[in-house]
Amino acid sequence: MAAEEGQVIACHTPEIWEEQLRKGNETKKLIVVDFTASWCGPCRFIAPVLAELAKKTPDVIFLKVDVDELKKVAEDWAVEAMPTFVFLKEGKIVDKVVGAKKDDLVLKVGQHAAACAATASASASASASA
Repeated sequence: MAAEEGQVIACHTPEIWEEQLRKGNETKKLIVVDFTASWCGPCRFIAPVLAELAKKTPDVIFLKVDVDELKKVAEDWAVEAMPTFVFLKEGKIVDKVVGAKKDDLVLKVGQHAAACAATASASASASASA
């Protein structure tokens, strides 16, 4: 297991952000991005939930972006409220949760992680039989 699996990776520089996006695209893994802010109470409330999800779903890449630290990244992804969770698959937004909605977040991580696992296993068996 890679050191980053099972944890939320904080992206403090545009370079780290780009590197993590590239890794997700190359591995075709689901990426869940938590756009957060240090001053945001609901963000602090939901952070342990995200950390627990990261432990339970190591096949998903969990990233955290502080909107004050990486303003341009937040602008590029049209983040207007915190927390905003963006679900990415191969560089495209497949879902979004705005607000500290624990149940929605848990549900959508489960749905998209299962869909990604099914896609990965289908492509693995297709290449194995080719």
